[in-house]
Amino acid sequence: MVLLSANGLTNYFPLNIGLLIPGKDALEAKRGAELAISEANRQGGYGGHPFHLIVQSTEGLWGVGAKRSVSLVFEDSVLAILGSLDGRNAHLAEQVTTKTKVAFMSSQATDMTLSYAFVPWYFRCIPDDKQQATTLIEEIYKKRRLENVLLVGMDTYDSKHAIATFLKVTGSMNLSKPKQFLCGSTARDFEKILLENKTKSIDAFVLFGDPAFAADFMSFYRQYHMKQPVFGTLSLLGDQKAQFHNWHYLDNVVLVSSGQWFTKKGIGFQKKFQEKYGYPPSPVAAYAYDGIHVIIEAVKKAGPDRDKVIEALSTIRYFGSTGEIRFDEKGNRAGKARLMLVKNGVPSFFRTKQ
Repeated sequence: MVLLSANGLTNYFPLNIGLLIPGKDALEAKRGAELAISEANRQGGYGGHPFHLIVQSTEGLWGVGAKRSVSLVFEDSVLAILGSLDGRNAHLAEQVTTKTKVAFMSSQATDMTLSYAFVPWYFRCIPDDKQQATTLIEEIYKKRRLENVLLVGMDTYDSKHAIATFLKVTGSMNLSKPKQFLCGSTARDFEKILLENKTKSIDAFVLFGDPAFAADFMSFYRQYHMKQPVFGTLSLLGDQKAQFHNWHYLDNVVLVSSGQWFTKKGIGFQKKFQEKYGYPPSPVAAYAYDGIHVIIEAVKKAGPDRDKVIEALSTIRYFGSTGEIRFDEKGNRAGKARLMLVKNGVPSFFRTKQ
């Protein structure tokens, strides 16, 4: 497709959209993105021209993510890049797109520092650590009036950044400083945490980690007959590997919600995903699905021009499977994070306790 740019020069951009995933077996984001692309193409693409998804894996030695991003920009001429990556790899991709002025949308990394550079072509379609922390803190401290909180997280980049943000938000609100415990997913760690705090006045646990981490913690939590309420971030709800998501281990846990189970579009997305792939999607797939649709809407609004796509994204308002998506001045998703409760292995609409 040939277009005239604002300066009268002729530019050519194929309708390629890049997707960065952490490994070849990281199917959740890939399948969510593919579903969005196929839907857009069934609706005529852009002026009858189909969109193409170009997938690159950041698997390998440190720094591979930057090389894959360069390949997407210069070899594949993508209009924008969606990154379903952890915080460290998202930073590498962001650095490349910062220099090449290509829109980069993060659909998984919640690390606050990604938006600190204030790059006009950086966007995030998932609630960041501060939004998630604020929502959890309001429920725990303000509504339930619990004060002695223990943060339990994995010793990983994303978990540590999320905990640091939680501590910063509680400090800014002049609330009781939570205790924190970083650990690996081992029986010794979980037993130590629970045995040390079983007789202490801990009012609530907040978990930061992946689904396997949460499942192991909750297994010991029930084994030791703990009664304190448990809360958790979005990361507990799914990882990148395609599988049936059995959330019985999270029963009665209050979690930040992607909202896909409670919106008309979200329910429709889940049905289509289930029919195509044979299992229900996790939030990882839902945010990738929405992120690709947002990019496509920007292209339809502005045309296949990288600069104009960036301008369109900055003012876009899109209602997706995870709710309304619009961006603030730093490219973060605007609005509040929501909560949900898992009951009998099923996400349930959460009504706060008064």
